[in-house]
Amino acid sequence: MTLSPLVLVTDEHGLDQLASTLALAPVVAVDTESNSLHAYRERVCLIQISTLVTDYIVDPIAVPNLRALAPVFANPGQQKILHAAENDLICLRRDYQFKFVNVFDTMTAARTLGWPQVGLAAILNTQFGVTMDKKYQRSDWGRRPLTSEQLEYARLDTHYLAALRDKQFDELTSSGRWTEAHEEFERLARGRDEQDAASPASPTFWRVKGARDLSPQQAALLDMLFAYREREADRLDRPPFKVMAEATLMELTRRAPRRQEELRGVPGMSPDQVRRHGEALLHAIEKGLQAPAQYPPREAREPEEVRDRYDRLHTWRKDRARARGVESDVIVPRTTLQDLARRAPRTHDELATIKDFGPWRRNAYGDEILALLVSVAQPSDPA
Repeated sequence: MTLSPLVLVTDEHGLDQLASTLALAPVVAVDTESNSLHAYRERVCLIQISTLVTDYIVDPIAVPNLRALAPVFANPGQQKILHAAENDLICLRRDYQFKFVNVFDTMTAARTLGWPQVGLAAILNTQFGVTMDKKYQRSDWGRRPLTSEQLEYARLDTHYLAALRDKQFDELTSSGRWTEAHEEFERLARGRDEQDAASPASPTFWRVKGARDLSPQQAALLDMLFAYREREADRLDRPPFKVMAEATLMELTRRAPRRQEELRGVPGMSPDQVRRHGEALLHAIEKGLQAPAQYPPREAREPEEVRDRYDRLHTWRKDRARARGVESDVIVPRTTLQDLARRAPRTHDELATIKDFGPWRRNAYGDEILALLVSVAQPSDPA
């Protein structure tokens, strides 16, 4: 495979040149690489951009101010092609406050069409005979310098997207699925602005597997251990799981060792771990044993009638998806199903107020859903 030379953008002059070039491009393929597996706070480390003639890689670590790209992403006259767009869009909104208009997501298109494989590597292999080296999927994209192999791998994420879009557009159009897919593209472009803009919730020890099975005093101990791991991960700028596994935290909680030698018998506590963290862990355990007992937060439980409506809608969605040969959320997103169950619309006007239930879905499924909700609301005949 011979590709045209890759253009690496590592300074503001190069970025301005790229922005001028992109302003004339009718379609722009976009992807990102982040460092979530290698840092405490994830950030975008590469932005891959392809036009119909050239592949570019922007290095946001070398060029942190990327506002020159904002007009391209917000331009309704230029289509932005991504694969599995949701996370890329969230990250780009989070790190650079970009707005997106006119998005085409090739994974969404593949799922709408019922393609058996929707991952990019599988699609590129099937459609173009291209093999991607998966060993670079877990690369530390925040480390510099990047190797030529990493850069060549990264460019493949966008190089073929325009050609793939052409194939999918033809198939979506011929199968009568274009309007459906386009409605989903618009939902992705809108994003979840209120959630993306908000600060992420602080990590909590209650999400650790098995935490809710602990006694209240053990939960207080886990809280202290979990907080220590978070502080260390932040200090070292490493993902928490690379500081200490959750299974190790749970085992420390159950055993509550009080001396260094007792730490050595805990699974996951290697000699190096004991050397690095032993004293601090023993201090956290001491504090946890003296801390007030912790009780699991109460989870809000939906009313029985809402759960009943959701179960029936869920069954309907599953049957619809099975008949068509697609995944269930292609029919209706889970968040939409929840909104339908909670609000129980009775008319088409009320359906129009449901989250992410656009004109295509209302036309395709509105009558069925209204009939189902009415049937749920009818009282049962007395026995």
